[in-house]
Amino acid sequence: MGFWLVAATFTLTMAFSTVPTPLYPLYQQADGFGPFVVTVVFATYAVGVLTALFLAGHLSDWLGRRTVLLPAIVLSVASALVFASWTSVPALLVARLLSGLSVGLLTATATAYLDDLHRKARPGASSVRANVVATGANLGGLGLGTLVSGLLAEHTQAPLHTPYLIFLGLLVLGVLAVVLAPETVERPEPRPRYRPQRVSVPDRARPAFFAAAGAALLIFAVFGLFTSLTPVVLKDLHVASPTVTGLAAFLVFGSAALAQILLARLSTRTHLIAGLGFLAVGMAVLTTAVWTADLPLFLVGGVVSGAAAGTAFKGSVSTVLSLAVPERRGETLTGLFLAAYLGLSVPVLGLGLAAQTVPVRDAVLVFAGLVAVLAVLLARRFARR
Repeated sequence: MGFWLVAATFTLTMAFSTVPTPLYPLYQQADGFGPFVVTVVFATYAVGVLTALFLAGHLSDWLGRRTVLLPAIVLSVASALVFASWTSVPALLVARLLSGLSVGLLTATATAYLDDLHRKARPGASSVRANVVATGANLGGLGLGTLVSGLLAEHTQAPLHTPYLIFLGLLVLGVLAVVLAPETVERPEPRPRYRPQRVSVPDRARPAFFAAAGAALLIFAVFGLFTSLTPVVLKDLHVASPTVTGLAAFLVFGSAALAQILLARLSTRTHLIAGLGFLAVGMAVLTTAVWTADLPLFLVGGVVSGAAAGTAFKGSVSTVLSLAVPERRGETLTGLFLAAYLGLSVPVLGLGLAAQTVPVRDAVLVFAGLVAVLAVLLARRFARR
């Protein structure tokens, strides 16, 4: 029971983190800011994630999974309150920072928590179930948030308030769900001295870890494109519907989660090689869609890119879990997510800057080209391993 309570709360909190994606054009109309401010708001979220990961993402190994997960959800509750109360740019920055801090505490902790609960419930069983549920909750939640938000924005009278009020109520239920889940970590005595995050991986396994982290960085750079700049790209395609914006992001993350479920039994190496290879294909389709102003092709490119990214991310998480020693599982996963969210912030901020000085299609071409080349190089590296 605890396993599914944590999985549901993980999904819900990740979904809340993408609620603003279809709403950015509405904020722009209300406050009159441009695409670069959207990328700054998004980068503020990523800074929050990275800060929490670096300073506290690993503390669940010492303090307990539930002890860290509860404050993470409370931060999302605070973010929802700010979003629901104000629509100014400063309020957006504060709300996104709070949401980022929440996700930074949540991702590695919830992933390790699900792995712990699975091992306790099914001793000796394969970890495939826990890995699939954790990565599905992470990526599936991201897609669910954009879809629900887009639909609510299209069909309610207060699109900049109603989605946050609904998620606020659900997040409060999430707090109660985590309270009911059992703790899985025995606090070490004496308690270790505090220090910021470091990567805890045996020396012989570090090349494999850094390769998996590099793949995660690349994958989240693609996710960042769809969660921050999809409204800008769709505007270039003459599409302004919040529902379509939410659908585009949902297809990316939904296909990522579905691919993980359907391909769960493949080997970790196959996940990485196939995922990264098809990611290059997805970038080619996406670029063609933007240059030809073809909306259906853009959605197809999102599905291909999402499925490929989800498959490769599953391989990255499985790799890192296999390398981690049990008492440092949360810390090692935090290292992976640090790389991932670095990829979510820096490339997207650069893309947003580029879109200020060159046409959107040119900026997307350069971004997609770099992603495709790096994906192929990483796939070759895993093929040789």
